[in-house]
Amino acid sequence: MSILITGGDGYLGWPAALRIATRTDDRVVLVDNFARREWVEEVGSVSAVPIASIDERIEAAEEVHGITNLSFVEGDLTEKAFVDQLLEVHEPETIIHTAAQPSAPYSQINGERANYTQHNNLQATRNLLWGLEEHDMTDTHFVETTTTGVYGAPEFPIPEGGATMENQGEEDDVPFPAMAGSWYHLTKSHDAANLRLANSQFDIPISDVRTAITYGTEVDETRADPRLKTRFDFDYYFGVVAHRFAAQAVAGYPVTVYGKGEQRKPFIALEDAVEGLAQLATMDPDDRPAEHVVYNQVTRAISIVEMGNTIADVANEYDLDVEVEHFENPRDEDETHKMEIENDRYADLIGGQSTTFEEGITDVFESLTDYADRIEAREDRFLPGVLEPDEE
Repeated sequence: MSILITGGDGYLGWPAALRIATRTDDRVVLVDNFARREWVEEVGSVSAVPIASIDERIEAAEEVHGITNLSFVEGDLTEKAFVDQLLEVHEPETIIHTAAQPSAPYSQINGERANYTQHNNLQATRNLLWGLEEHDMTDTHFVETTTTGVYGAPEFPIPEGGATMENQGEEDDVPFPAMAGSWYHLTKSHDAANLRLANSQFDIPISDVRTAITYGTEVDETRADPRLKTRFDFDYYFGVVAHRFAAQAVAGYPVTVYGKGEQRKPFIALEDAVEGLAQLATMDPDDRPAEHVVYNQVTRAISIVEMGNTIADVANEYDLDVEVEHFENPRDEDETHKMEIENDRYADLIGGQSTTFEEGITDVFESLTDYADRIEAREDRFLPGVLEPDEE
């Protein structure tokens, strides 16, 4: 038996693979085409934390943790022939699908990148789902990291999954409407609909893990050796807001809060995100969902300004003189939106939050202060507008 992890070279996929491999005797097969490394290079940036090659990573996993059940396959999931061969050879009992072009700003640069993002993300998911159907593997537990961004920013509390719709005195449970705010986020809205359809038509057990903004540099498995580190992006296009703020602080810049910054966003520490995927990957077959089950992979909602202030406070403990400054917001958003989001199902899955935001950010500074020169060399990548069409 095997567990397939797509996006296995990525920020979330790699540490999740390490944890899963330590908890099972099954073969854990990583799949990636290294596109994330290429995208970040394309926008003129690097991972702040140097990343080893996949061969070095797997070698280190065996040397440091005694992991012998980890292997890697290079390939493009948008190519159906590759996916068919992958499924035929490895016959996965579980698929953890983390592969995607994950950047909303990148998907918004121009029409070419919007088209690429939608084709890449949707085609990969469809190929995997149809591959399971066509190869008589519909008992495979399909776990995909979609995003809490599919919900948009409604004024009411966000449910963990569907919604109740009422019309003319009648009501029914319906899928949550696609309220995504970018061409990237909309790919995950479409994926969520396709996952639901695959469950309905093919009876594939589906866990739709709607991932919040994930922050952090380490999990227990990556701390032991530099070759095991996961990537840390800090540029405007691929660095999530918490990472970008922390990198700005290390480079001696103020933390740049757009607008009022009172809007709350959903967050989760890398440790808590990895644990959820590990729990789903090693779930007893009898406990797998019979339906399309949604998990809001989030531990709390934090306002941007609170997050910025926390990062500045932690930075100052590292003798970095950091202030929070407000800039004009380049995004069209409600700067005072108070998001509320349900997460009971996910909290039960991981046994509750293990890492606070302050603890996670402290971990970030422990890592980034060793690589200040890599960040400072590309400090022009912090803000938007650095990648123009004539640079393509």
